[in-house]
Amino acid sequence: MSDYYWDNQIDYLRNTRWLYYNDDYLEFLVQRVWKINKPVKIIDYGCGYGYLGLKLLPMLPEGSTYAGVDKGAELINKAKEVFTKLPYQTEFIEADIEDVMIECKYDIAMCHAFLLHMNEPISILKKMMQSVVNDGRIICFEPHWIANMANYSFHGLEQSQVIQLGILQKLFEADASQNGKDGNIGMKIPVLLSQLGAKNVDCKVSDKVNFMDQNMEIRYKDRLYQSLREEGIGQAPSAKNEVMNSLMDRGLTAGEAELQYEAELLLSQQFNENSWLTYAPNMKISFGTITQLK
Repeated sequence: MSDYYWDNQIDYLRNTRWLYYNDDYLEFLVQRVWKINKPVKIIDYGCGYGYLGLKLLPMLPEGSTYAGVDKGAELINKAKEVFTKLPYQTEFIEADIEDVMIECKYDIAMCHAFLLHMNEPISILKKMMQSVVNDGRIICFEPHWIANMANYSFHGLEQSQVIQLGILQKLFEADASQNGKDGNIGMKIPVLLSQLGAKNVDCKVSDKVNFMDQNMEIRYKDRLYQSLREEGIGQAPSAKNEVMNSLMDRGLTAGEAELQYEAELLLSQQFNENSWLTYAPNMKISFGTITQLK
């Protein structure tokens, strides 16, 4: 088994990415927002098993190419395996993105749910910007966790019983302050891109709303339920003392830690195959164009 965490999360990645976007919305972005009407060369930072390539290549003009960079050997191997069966020109590079040098030859540099895991996301953004040609584009699909947490509705439960927004906001901010990894980075990227010199900076939000409907076909409901559980919804917390100590180490008071533990426990007890649930991940999609100095 690989020592790299994400190498051991391939099933999770494959089972949850579909919760974030509808295909027609991605087509809208490609055709109407980004207006990509000629072949492009794409580099995907933290590509995983090639999710963005799988979603976007069928929507892009014929002749477009896709390169992916990731630290995970198992992820890169899975990506190569998947794309070997598909009619696209691809390249996958196993490398630590914080160290590797990427040639400045791509039309688009992108990432998906990647910068939030970086201790120094600004340095990664700079590297992404340096890898695109003049008037190239950078596109970042990144979360805003506190908005994500606000976008649940559990039938039969008051949201405040299971989602402690104030406590979670404090927790996310404390995490970012301590280690630089920021789950709310999605809302900050437009500012960062503009400050780093990108032009025509804009931001959209993902459209997908997942509705767990007790009247839907059972096979679809089961798939959605299992994916939501893998996404982390309703997972049972560990032992109370262990959870509370961890939360206090991350900056919560004892009282806040206990409230958070009780909320997680209640949700784990209430969320099941017979629940009615509406959930919108609310991913932020930030982008801008890059002018390279000659």
